[in-house]
Amino acid sequence: MSKKRKISLTEEELVLALRNREKIAIEALYDMYSASLFGVVSRIVVDTATAEDLLQETFVKIWHSFSGYSTEKGRLFTWMVNIARNLAIDKLRSKDFKNQNKNQELENNVTFIDEQRNTVYKPELLGIKELVETLKPEQKLILDLVYFKGYTHVEAADELGIPLGTIKTRLRMAIQQLRKHFN
Repeated sequence: MSKKRKISLTEEELVLALRNREKIAIEALYDMYSASLFGVVSRIVVDTATAEDLLQETFVKIWHSFSGYSTEKGRLFTWMVNIARNLAIDKLRSKDFKNQNKNQELENNVTFIDEQRNTVYKPELLGIKELVETLKPEQKLILDLVYFKGYTHVEAADELGIPLGTIKTRLRMAIQQLRKHFN
């Protein structure tokens, strides 16, 4: 039995195929980006089953809302990461999810903790971890709360006991610092 070969397209080819609603586009999208997007989602929603559902939901949303993507506004990957991140944060904030997590049994939590030791998302492979380490400690803390743990700016301000304006300023400065490495 032979392994299925992964599909890989250039970003331009992928964008064109998605615009034309070609079947190969969604296959290539999954082959090329599923691991990275799953990493983003699972950093926010740590339950593996929920993260897998959200990954599927991410690809459906990308497929259905692709007409809203513009190459002038940014790279395809950045657009997709934002969709995945927003879906994960929305899930965290939903009443259904909050209630579900309140009612977990102890047995499920032990299994859950064991599963979390094998995480797919490895920012060190992308070099992101090293870039984030160059930030000031207060910027790293806010970046972690807002982008990786799904906190709102207000929730981060409450958690850290600092003004909302300070949160926004430090976050903006951190993002500007990180952008210097990509432009």
